[in-house]
Amino acid sequence: MKGNKYLIDYYNQDREDERLLGKHGCVEFLTTMRYIEKYLKSNDRILEIGAGTGRYSHALAQKGYSVDAIELIEHNIKRFKENTKEGEKVTITQGNALDLSAFADETYDITLLLGPMYHLYTQSDKQTALSEAIRVTKRGGVVFVAYCISDATIIREFFVRKRFDVFEYIKSGKINPETFATQSTPSDIIELVRKEDIDKLITEFDVNRLHYVATDGMTHHLDGAIDEMDDALFDMYLKYHFATCERPDMVGQTHHSLDILKIRHI
Repeated sequence: MKGNKYLIDYYNQDREDERLLGKHGCVEFLTTMRYIEKYLKSNDRILEIGAGTGRYSHALAQKGYSVDAIELIEHNIKRFKENTKEGEKVTITQGNALDLSAFADETYDITLLLGPMYHLYTQSDKQTALSEAIRVTKRGGVVFVAYCISDATIIREFFVRKRFDVFEYIKSGKINPETFATQSTPSDIIELVRKEDIDKLITEFDVNRLHYVATDGMTHHLDGAIDEMDDALFDMYLKYHFATCERPDMVGQTHHSLDILKIRHI
């Protein structure tokens, strides 16, 4: 991840500030916050790894929690600082999800890993990032890990919007023509996975899965219709989404997922 010029160029375009805005864009944020708040306790310490411009860190700090944030991209850090409001108990330092040596073991009650897995392309790097997040979290604490899911992207970007040529991606080896599993590289920016990949990753760690959540579900497939909804209908859509976002028959078509892991007691 360090030195990925594609990633730096991507975030220098203020992509992170734009991504969680608007009716369809905020569904992922509202869903993630709903689950974070489910496990927050008074006086919890929170670490956000890969905090971007601070949408989650600032929202939690504004609720009175103490938040430490780490972010790789200088442009995001600048925006993070600009977005900080007076009175927030929040810090931001530049760093890498693969090396949290500046943070002591078992320090945080809640650890958020809501961005780095989008940009890690090898199993080894994913294991390292998750291992580091678990290490700095207290026994009994909760780690929230976000992923980008491949099938929703294939449907929307290759078959509906036709932004990318599926035949070229198959020819280059980035899409398997039989299983449609994907293979990403740093130039693709986003690492796409399936739930089966996530299930395999967490088997090596001393954690219990509390929830596996489709954080935006069908939202990005319906983005235009959702943005046109009035507030009453949008509230009903959110109610529907919250009711279905953990259903096993629904989670495969989400663009983003959230794996919520509790660190086992010794």
